[in-house]
Amino acid sequence: MNIPHITAKDVSLNWRTMVAALRAGHQGVRPEITDQFLHRGDDVLLSRAAWIDGLGIAVKSVTVFPAQVPSVQGAMLLFDDQTGALQAVIDSALVTRWKTVADSLLGAQILARPDAKRMLVIGAGAVAEGLVAAYPVLFPGLEIEVWNRTTARAEALASRAGVRAVADLPEAVARADIIAVATLSKTPVLRGAWLRAGQHVDLIGAFTADMREADDAALQRSRIFVDSVATTVGHIGELMIPLASGAIERSDIRGDLYDLAQGAEGRTDPEEITLFKNGGGAHLDLMVGRVILAAYRKQSA
Repeated sequence: MNIPHITAKDVSLNWRTMVAALRAGHQGVRPEITDQFLHRGDDVLLSRAAWIDGLGIAVKSVTVFPAQVPSVQGAMLLFDDQTGALQAVIDSALVTRWKTVADSLLGAQILARPDAKRMLVIGAGAVAEGLVAAYPVLFPGLEIEVWNRTTARAEALASRAGVRAVADLPEAVARADIIAVATLSKTPVLRGAWLRAGQHVDLIGAFTADMREADDAALQRSRIFVDSVATTVGHIGELMIPLASGAIERSDIRGDLYDLAQGAEGRTDPEEITLFKNGGGAHLDLMVGRVILAAYRKQSA
């Protein structure tokens, strides 16, 4: 059997279809998930696996070498649920781009105010570029600004994407209805003191126990949700650090996408600040991988 190795050039995808697939996936059974991290200084090998009954098995391994360009490289194996047979090898950058952004889009679709008009993206890497392209699909007419520690990178992304680069971060935060943070920071870049009523905060970048992008005040002022309790609460510094210090309690984390997609209460008031932690677990890789494989088969027929 010929096992396809699928890259971005092999498939045509769209954000609405991907977000709908993630919503449908979260209306089903919860997955079995496992993560493994190996470290050498700042370099990381991250391997994530998920098994969802009826959907199959996915194993994705990536290296994260912050000093390299690209900093993240790897691949995902997709296995048949009934036979265990390998069905595809999918480039990790393709899976991660669509998984990461669609995960945040689903969170915002449920939690952000539907009348959101302005968005701030903090960061200027590949994920930030995906956010700039994707968010207006679900929020038509959204005005987007980009901030990055290295101003030239923000300006380069803004020029490519037709949006605006900004230099004053607190002022940009105050203007935004949606704030998406996509960095590799180990210290908070978003301060709760800058937030105002009615905003939606989308935290993406932190994925290890020593990483976080928002300070304690940002969490304390917000109604907090995660994409998956199983892959965030005990694994990512964004939540582990403030939980350990007592800045927030476990009960402050109101639920995850499985809860929300199955009817749990999300935003309860237009003036609330909602905060969504995108942890990017392997169950999301599996859901997205199924969409990618289906698109590849259809386009190759």
